[in-house]
Formats: sequence, C-alpha cells, structure tokens
Amino acid sequence: MKSSKLPISHALTSFNSSSAPVDRSLQDSSKAAAKVHRLPSSIWKSMEAGADNPLDQCITRTRDFFFREQLPDGYWWAELESNCTITAEYIMLFHFLGMVDRNQERKMANYLLRQQTPEGYWCIWYNGPGDLSTTIEAYFALKLAGYPADHPAMVKAREFILANGGILKARVFTKIFLALFGEFSWLGVPSMPIELMLLPDWAYFNMYELSSWARATIIPLSVVMTTRPVYKLPPHARVQELFVRPPRPIDYTFTKEDGILTWKNFFIGVDHLLKVYESSPIRPFKQRATELAEQWILEHQEKTGDWGGIQPAMLNAILALHCLGYANDHPVIVKGLEALANFCIEDDDSLTLQSCISPVWDTALVLQAMQEGGIPSDHPALVKAAQWLLDREVRIRGDWKIKSPELEPGGWAFEFQNDWYPDVDDTAAVLIAIKNIKVKNNKAKQDAARRGIDWCLGMQSKNGGWGAFDKDNTKHLLNKIPFADLEALIDPPTADLTGRMLELMGNFGYDKNHPQAVRAIEFLKKEQEPEGSWFGRWGVNYIYGTWYVLIGLEAIGEDMNQPYVRKAVNWIKSRQNLDGGWGEVCESYYDRTLMGCGTSTASQTAWALMALMAAGEVHCNAVERGIQYLLATQKQDGTWDEDAFTGTGFPKFFMIKYHIYRNCFPLTALGRFRRLRGEHGQPC
Repeated sequence: MKSSKLPISHALTSFNSSSAPVDRSLQDSSKAAAKVHRLPSSIWKSMEAGADNPLDQCITRTRDFFFREQLPDGYWWAELESNCTITAEYIMLFHFLGMVDRNQERKMANYLLRQQTPEGYWCIWYNGPGDLSTTIEAYFALKLAGYPADHPAMVKAREFILANGGILKARVFTKIFLALFGEFSWLGVPSMPIELMLLPDWAYFNMYELSSWARATIIPLSVVMTTRPVYKLPPHARVQELFVRPPRPIDYTFTKEDGILTWKNFFIGVDHLLKVYESSPIRPFKQRATELAEQWILEHQEKTGDWGGIQPAMLNAILALHCLGYANDHPVIVKGLEALANFCIEDDDSLTLQSCISPVWDTALVLQAMQEGGIPSDHPALVKAAQWLLDREVRIRGDWKIKSPELEPGGWAFEFQNDWYPDVDDTAAVLIAIKNIKVKNNKAKQDAARRGIDWCLGMQSKNGGWGAFDKDNTKHLLNKIPFADLEALIDPPTADLTGRMLELMGNFGYDKNHPQAVRAIEFLKKEQEPEGSWFGRWGVNYIYGTWYVLIGLEAIGEDMNQPYVRKAVNWIKSRQNLDGGWGEVCESYYDRTLMGCGTSTASQTAWALMALMAAGEVHCNAVERGIQYLLATQKQDGTWDEDAFTGTGFPKFFMIKYHIYRNCFPLTALGRFRRLRGEHGQPC
C-alpha cells in the first residue's frame, strides 16, 4: 500500500482490510523509515507498575499503536474515506483531458466494483441506502473504463438507476459531469452565470456569501458552465440507457413546489430568466467576468497545486482552466494534477482518490489522546508532532478577510497546506493539543497561540456562534436556489463548533463571564433540541454535537448542574445501547426518530463518555458500562474495528469515515477516565 506521493499511516487505511494484494515491500520500507519513539525506561517502569489492570493495558496498547504509526516528520495521517463519486470523477477528468492511463484506470475501476453492493447500487456511507447519483457516476465511470452494458455489475446498477427515475432524478453535480460528455443537456443544469463575479462584496448575493467550499467550487464551475464544453464519446461509452425514456425539452425544467409564492418557485423563475439571458449573443460583461474568474482561480492555487484543499475545487479548477485553453502541460495544470495525485491511495490492484486529506486534524487529535493517555509533555514524539503543527500555521490573509479585514492572520487548516482557508475547528484543536507540550521555542508557540486565539475570537458571528471558515455566512435563502440541492451553499454557526470555541477559551484562561462566552452560551441554549441534545454539523450527529457542547461548557466554567445541561446528560444516558456503547446512524440527519440510535461504535462511545465525564458523571453506571465496552472491543494491537461513517461533510449528502477516529477518541476517553478516577481508574 502507498499514497501516490506522500506517506500515510500504514494501518489507518481501508486498503489494509481489502481483498486486494498489498505491496509489502513498500509497506515494510515505510515502517523502517519511521522512527518509533519509546518512553524512557524510568517513566515506563513506573507506568507498568499497574500493568495487570485492564484499563492500563488497554491504554498502553493504543499508545504503542500510535507510536508505531507516527510518520517520520512527526505527524499522523490516516485515510479520509468518503464515497466512490470522488474516484469516478477522477476517471471522468482524465477522459475529458484526453490523458487516460489505462493501468491507473483499471485500478480505479477495481475500486469502484469493490464498493458496489450485492444489490447493485453504491452508497454514500457504509451500509446506507442506495444513492441514485452516486450509482450513476460509478456506472458512467465504469463505462468510460471499458465495462460493457451487459456486464453483470452494470446490469444490476442500471436496474437500480432506472427503478429510481434515471438520470433526470440525479443531483446537479452528476448532471454537470454528464453534460461535459454530451450525455445530458446543459439546459437542464441550473444557471450560475459568470457575471456573478462582478457583484460587489456588499451585494446580497455575491461569491463571499457562499461557504468557502462552495465558492472554491462554483467559481471554476461558472467558467465551465459558461463555455458549456462537450467531449464527444464513442458509442460504447455513452449512457443514454440510463434515461427511463428519451428526454423531452420539458424534462430539463425544474419541478415547482405546491403553491405559488414560495422561494423555491421564485428562484426557478429566476433561473428561467437567467437561461434566456445566457442564450443571448449580447452579454457585455461576460468577458470581464471570465477574466476575473480566471484570475481568482490562479491566485487561489496553493504552492502545492491545491485549490481549497478539497477534490471538487481542485478538479473543477483544472476543468475550468482547460476550458479557457490551458494545455495539459501548462505548469498550473501540472501542479493541479500532482496535487490530486497526492490525495490518492494505491496498491497493486486498486486506486482511490480521497475527497480531502486531514494530517493537521489527525495530528492534533492524536496529540490530545496521547497526553490524556499519560505520555509526558516533553516526550520526543509529542514535541516533534507539536513542532510539525507549529510549522503549519497559516500566516496569510485568506478569503475570511472579506468579512474580517481587521484580523491578523493566524490559525490552522485541515490539510498539509491550505492557506486560503484556515478554520476555527482545526485551529482550536491544534492550540489545545500543543498547549502543554514543551517545544524548544516556547515563545514562538505562545505567539502562535495568541494569533490563533485572536483570529478565532474574531470569527464569531453576530448570533454568538461560530461557523467553520467564515463569519456571518448565514444567508439561508441561498440554499433554496436550484443549484443548491446539496443544501450546503453556506457555512452558518453551529453548536458543535461553538462548543469547541468555548473549550478553547476555557483552556486559555477565559471564563463564562467574558462577553463572547456569554453570547456563545446564549446561542447554544437557543440551539438545543427539545430532547436535550445538540445537532452535530461535522460529526454524526446528535451524540457528536452534544459531546462538543458539554465539553465546551465545562471548560468555560458553566455550572454543569443547570437544568439545560442535565437535560442533555439524561438524553445521552437514554441513548446507551445494551452492550454499554453508543452509536448513531447517518440517517438521523433526515429522520429525527433515529437521534442517537445505532449500533455501538468506538468513536461515538468515546464521544458520549467524554460528554458525561465533562458533566461530572465519571462515577455513574453509564460511564462504567461505556468504559467496559471499549475495553471489551479493543483488539490486541491496540485498535478498534469500526465500519460506520461517523464524520460529516454535508449532512445527508456527503458523509466521511475518518480512519483515525476509531482509535484516537477511545484513547482520549479512557485516559480521561483514568485521570479523573484515580491512578488506575478503578471503580470507587
């Protein structure tokens, strides 16, 4: 197993559990290069005094696992698994550019086929329902890779697609990729005219009212949709068989809601007018807007070749520049393709493209876990990881400057490099993780912490909460436009991120009477669900949100006996499974009856345990049972199995499995339990 260019933690990828053969020579050489930092014997012996205690043994095994998995430069980085559209679109990109590598394409096709369910469809999370758009994209990619329509896998996929309405029922992004190859009409794609680039920052609708991920994707897409290219396919690669019946012009219009005066119907009418405008030969501002979009794309490319640190922005930027006449060997395109290659995980038989990579996030989480697990703050492994994080501090003004021009740059992004888009969640996680680690240059660490905290505090929105990448990114009306079928065009403040910010503030000496903490607590009270929980925007789901909030409230000094806090505690206890663990399915994002319900997982059990311990429940029976669940389900190598997707990209539509979660969060919870209960965590 290997990452295409950059090393990734060997055991923290799904490729190790796949049926594909693994390149052991590559794996062994990677392990040999990594230095495993062992504890000094004096410390080790004192810790081993209670080694017969199951809790100590469990913690030790997981710490040893992370020591083994630390990469030579000091960081940890695990796979970020999503759905197969990311790899399917990679196949489409190479066909559109005319630069297909048949061996790589074969590997990607193998990966797609391995992800297909026995029923014939593809899902957007483990064991989820069949997803129409995902299945269409996988089918189309396999067609491009040479699989005929009568292949058994294709037959079963096609049956599912047609039974669910065919191409006309697909989501917007799927239709765009089909339109690139002439398999769907551009008339059926919602308008996003390039002239939007000309709107000033104060306009109600402008590019900086979109979320960072939407902005970084839509600006290049607006170039593509303006040029409306069509790459003609040979007959064997076409997918017209995925229409239930031959499409008619009326099929390319959008379905209105019942009633006349609804926002959705209004925006459908606006889209119709925009299409009339786009078909006009007279568009006096089109050229200028296109030039601005091109300039924006070029300026936002990182030195590493990335755009926005996410596959949609990167892939669409390459498509846009190609449509503007940039050759495949142009340095900008070459760097962009190299950046995408760096997101790949590959073995002898399979290749998958990750939607994003998370080394900063993973390293911060592991650092917190190792410290809770009892590793000294001056241990060389932790010092090296902390310094690696300090070296990743973002020191340029990104897109956030549009709404916060007064702020000094500071903070951290999710990826190796994403200077345009640091975020408050990663920044808070990094600062909490490195706070007590004894790096060589403590003043530099303190200066970075000051900048990061000031930047985060400056990103608080008017309603008292925090979003991820921007402040006051709250124009919910934008999610009503036809283009917004993923309901993710904005980045509004959320309970989980607001809880994280309270945790950061509390860890650095702020208390609940600080004006920004007062506003944040009021925001959280308003956001609390009737059942007592909080929504989880960035993790599945109400268990995640409730954990983040309770951790934050405890850190800032809130009275954890307040009725609203006890209501949350009671909700968590009520969701504990018979086996002692907790779990929650992704379906809870659209079915409230499933809030906090699901098969137990290691990561979600750890979240629930940490939430309860933050609320002073370390001695309760629910915590005892949860700890026993983690002890009983740990494997001998110090890890836990977890198939479920417990991370969230876009609720309902894009779910994530962080392969680091199943191990770092249990270690954090177990270590915290031991610390709060006494030397070896024995029941009192």
